[in-house]
Amino acid sequence: MVTENETRDGGHPPVVLQVLPALQTGGVERGTVDIAEAIVQAGGLALVASEGGRMVHELSRVGATHIELPLASKNPVVMMRNIGRLRALIRGHGVDIVHARSRAPAWSAFFACRKEHVPFVTTFHGTYNRGAPFKTLYNSVMTRGDRVIAISNFIADHMEQAYKVDRRRIRVIHRGIDVDLFDPRRIPAARVIKLAGEWRLPEDVRVVMLPARVTRWKGQALLIEALSRIDTTGLRCLIVGDEQGRTGYRRDLDRLVERLDLGAVVQFVGNCMDMPAAYMLADVVVSASTDPEAFGRVMVEAQSVGKPVVAAAHGASAELILPDETGWLFEPDSVDALAGTLDGVLRLGPSAREHIAERAMANVRANFTKEQMCAKTLEIYSELLTEASARAYGRS
Repeated sequence: MVTENETRDGGHPPVVLQVLPALQTGGVERGTVDIAEAIVQAGGLALVASEGGRMVHELSRVGATHIELPLASKNPVVMMRNIGRLRALIRGHGVDIVHARSRAPAWSAFFACRKEHVPFVTTFHGTYNRGAPFKTLYNSVMTRGDRVIAISNFIADHMEQAYKVDRRRIRVIHRGIDVDLFDPRRIPAARVIKLAGEWRLPEDVRVVMLPARVTRWKGQALLIEALSRIDTTGLRCLIVGDEQGRTGYRRDLDRLVERLDLGAVVQFVGNCMDMPAAYMLADVVVSASTDPEAFGRVMVEAQSVGKPVVAAAHGASAELILPDETGWLFEPDSVDALAGTLDGVLRLGPSAREHIAERAMANVRANFTKEQMCAKTLEIYSELLTEASARAYGRS
């Protein structure tokens, strides 16, 4: 991407429009803000169109502009109207590239870009449900970019196999985190003590932590069953995450805890606004997802603060952790495999834990930083701007 001292064809700085349904919370939204900041820092103009949400103020903070559009709607009439809205936005702001991060807004953006002859980028964030032929077609818009970003090699392979995408259009860019936020040397003890107090953790307790939305595929039930098969003396399991209205599943988990007599071990703490401090309380962090993770941000964040990770051996897990060095993989859906792996990690001594912490932090800093993610994304934008300029020159 051009620097702040350059402009496209001697004209305006490059303008990049990102489109997504809303800006509430989550990895997609966080990535959108991070890329917007990188665009501004590189001298470009960053626009984001969505229905809004709690993270809009973060865009303002980094110097980006938010435009409110009804992009969360899957109503065909609204999606058709959004094509016109996006075309007007592209023309009105001189947009050079449109980057779509979700299916409904991507369809509107795809047709708007084709009409306006603007490069189209997509980021493929998950495997998506392909149960019916229509669903496969609906999902396929995320493979129709001039460049298609996959958030892991697992996702790149999935796109190639399920959607027959030409691998030459795919760019693998792992999600990145702000390593300064998850640097254990920069997390004040006072924040950790505050959380321990709020959660009423005894000082000498060992902590197993599963940070994830409280939903079935995230594997809370699998972990609870695994705990019933190991020695839980002096152990506390923290389930960190929001139920998001899934009260039925939460009731199922409560009944499971009661049936297995783990009421003194398993603790649901709800949503946490200070995850760096939360990770510092953990002796081991678990990712027990029963479906493959497209990326798995928890695995990266936990390693960044030097914590060992136990993860199901599918999806992107093997890309994120170094098996038997920064974490351990277990057979997906296997209670016994999770129990055995967890038991082994909990028995590790101080020197082994210190070695794991060093390797884990180094792994994240070498491969999964926000800076790397942004730089690779801007490289894609630069490729497309160069190609667009060449086409325009050829027509002149």
